[in-house]
Amino acid sequence: MLYNYFKIAYRNFIKNPIFSAINVGGLSLSIAAFILILQYVSFEVSVNTFHKNLPDLYRVLFETKEGQVYDYSAPIIGTLAKQQFGEVDKYCRVAEGIGNGIVKVGENANLKTFKEEHIAYADGSFFDMFSFSIQEGNGLKIKETNTVAISSSTAKKYFNQQNALGNVLTVNNEFGENLYTIVAVFNDFPQNSDLRFDIILSLQTLANPANLHGADWANLDGTSSYLTTFLQLQPKADFKLLEAHVNEFKKKVDPDDEDAIRLQPMKNIHLAASLNDHYISYGNLGFLYLIGGIALLIVVIAWFNYINLSTAGALKRAKEVGIRKVIGASKQQLVLQFLRESFFLNIVALLLAFAIVNIGQPVFNEIIGKPLSFSLLTQNAFWIFGSMIFIFGSVASGGYAAFVLSSFKPSQTLKGIFSKSSTGIALRKTLVVFQFSISILLIAATFILYQQLQFVQNQNLGMNLNQLVVINGPEVGKDNTYTQRKESFKNELTQASFVEKYSGSGSVPTQGYNYSNSGITKMNALPGEEKNNYNISFIDDHFFDTYEINFEAGQNFTYADCNKKQSEVDRLILNEQAARQLGFQSPQEAIGSKIKWYEKEYEIKGIVKDYHHLSLRQTIAPIIYIPQFNSGFFTVKLKPGNTQAELISLEKIYKEYFPGNPFEYFFVNENYFNQYRAEQQYGKIFTATSCLAIFVACLGLFGLATFTVEQRTKEIGIRKVMGASISQISILLSRDFLKLVVISILIASPLAWWAMHTWLQAFAYRVEITIWIFALAGALAIFIALLTVGSRAIQAAMSNPVKSLRSE
Repeated sequence: MLYNYFKIAYRNFIKNPIFSAINVGGLSLSIAAFILILQYVSFEVSVNTFHKNLPDLYRVLFETKEGQVYDYSAPIIGTLAKQQFGEVDKYCRVAEGIGNGIVKVGENANLKTFKEEHIAYADGSFFDMFSFSIQEGNGLKIKETNTVAISSSTAKKYFNQQNALGNVLTVNNEFGENLYTIVAVFNDFPQNSDLRFDIILSLQTLANPANLHGADWANLDGTSSYLTTFLQLQPKADFKLLEAHVNEFKKKVDPDDEDAIRLQPMKNIHLAASLNDHYISYGNLGFLYLIGGIALLIVVIAWFNYINLSTAGALKRAKEVGIRKVIGASKQQLVLQFLRESFFLNIVALLLAFAIVNIGQPVFNEIIGKPLSFSLLTQNAFWIFGSMIFIFGSVASGGYAAFVLSSFKPSQTLKGIFSKSSTGIALRKTLVVFQFSISILLIAATFILYQQLQFVQNQNLGMNLNQLVVINGPEVGKDNTYTQRKESFKNELTQASFVEKYSGSGSVPTQGYNYSNSGITKMNALPGEEKNNYNISFIDDHFFDTYEINFEAGQNFTYADCNKKQSEVDRLILNEQAARQLGFQSPQEAIGSKIKWYEKEYEIKGIVKDYHHLSLRQTIAPIIYIPQFNSGFFTVKLKPGNTQAELISLEKIYKEYFPGNPFEYFFVNENYFNQYRAEQQYGKIFTATSCLAIFVACLGLFGLATFTVEQRTKEIGIRKVMGASISQISILLSRDFLKLVVISILIASPLAWWAMHTWLQAFAYRVEITIWIFALAGALAIFIALLTVGSRAIQAAMSNPVKSLRSE
């Protein structure tokens, strides 16, 4: 019996090739998209979950009274937490970024240098608190001064197949040149980790003032906030209660500090606890919900196609059901038969989907930027979740069709009496409206997303980034000849025929600032104004000219201003936002005025117009510029020409004056727009899913149109005999479907507006959502529907009426 059921299912599959292809094709594409997106969701959810101490790990955050949150803290925080509160078992301080620089390996002829961007300073408890495996050596030894742990890939790069333990690395970074002995080699951090380093230097090294080389702000006894503090609490400790006790203690120590300490569970660091969680997260929970919902909706659309086509084609199988019932088949047997047909079709679609995933996996991985594979689904319960959805969808879609088909009365169907169900027609119309509503929503969302991307790319930034190349400043060789070499490098650049302008600065657009500070006020400031924060940038006298940033009032720095020692600097330049925050009514009023920075007074020499130093997600921040010949970055404006040849010449000049330093550069405009890489990825995903959703919906629409034509064959023939034109018949057949698409537009437009309005709130500067976007999305949907239904209608209208009228 079971074999017989599957044989009938196979014959029905072959007998109706168009509808079988629509169902299997739509389902296989939809399931493939669902599997790919499920892999992405599985990867995002798995981030950081491999830490065995995860339930007890927390990150220390600071929240201002305005609700802003930052994860940098002073080194003393971890020490005090361990000393004062018994709930704290361990702490680990991790300083990212400040260790980046040049690493030298070997000596003399065997000397090799490497530019490293993934270096961190950490406490000796790092490998005890976090579950990163050690390949050889002892990770706990990085608690000792001037020790280092390196990744296995870094060890292979530095020493090939030789033993790395005991070797000495020379690290040049902003703390000068220090020696570190390798005490451990760890396995490369897994991809699903938010902490990703190749080299971990002993943080205890910075406790020795001699190793700071003048950068006293990083002293472990200081109060500068430059690292992240992690706490491991005692098992079952109440972190909310501890958080309250910590803030009570903090208030006693410093009653004037209004910042609050927050403890963020490690499990929430990648994905926030909820959509309303405003704490810092590296992932995007909202996008995860969105893309997961879209994947599910695409599969639902395909299952709706199956329901639509199965119930619309019920007339073809009415007599089959009647005969089966007459010879003794029960309703239960008929339901099981049709359910097996549904499972047969879904399993075929699933097998095809696996093949599609294998083919499309590399492309999808490139779009997402993550190493996804089938193995991700086996690492957690997501394969159970996916299987349950597949089984439920197969049963639900096949079950409804089975219920309808098994409900026919044999006495009527065998006599040829079969009336259309108004309920079934209403259901099919509802499903079509649902399918196209989702498609139109995705189309509108894609339009708005690309409109925002175009906006940020074409927005007037208040500066000119074209032809600007930024070269990373040297880390090696900062001896007593460095100042003279830097000056000679600058002179040679200004004489080069392909260089239009040149500047040296401590920070550049897209790369943040030198640091941030408070305690800056007007003379006789109001209480509380000293707590306002300002971003600090070191620049030379060519910075504004190179970036073409205009002055609103006052003058630029001179060579003499920049040539002073930092302790001798007495003039500053502000942007408009900084002048406003200080309380000046106009830029002109600020020129020549004095401001206090703690106990020292400075004169305001100039006010530059506001420009977007960072992305358009943030509002323009207050910036104070300090004159200094800083060598963190060299910005060169190239003349139009052979860019590749010009870069080769730049490299030659750079290596002549700064030997031992790698020549690393980036184009500022590319760097600026790379800040929107996530949005660009979203755009690609939205476009792909929109096209897929529309395609699957159109498959169903084409199938329904085909059934409609088959049911109205004689009517079409009579109308043609009576003189109806092809266009009149096409309009007649298309009209009902177009009504459904129009209803879909009315439903989808407000939903799309709400969803994209919410998404745009992440940008401080954004486009306005206009009605033409929804009109365009609707027009596109109508065009696609007309193309789908109209092609079938025209084919029917052009058929010979004699054949349809003489055949039964």
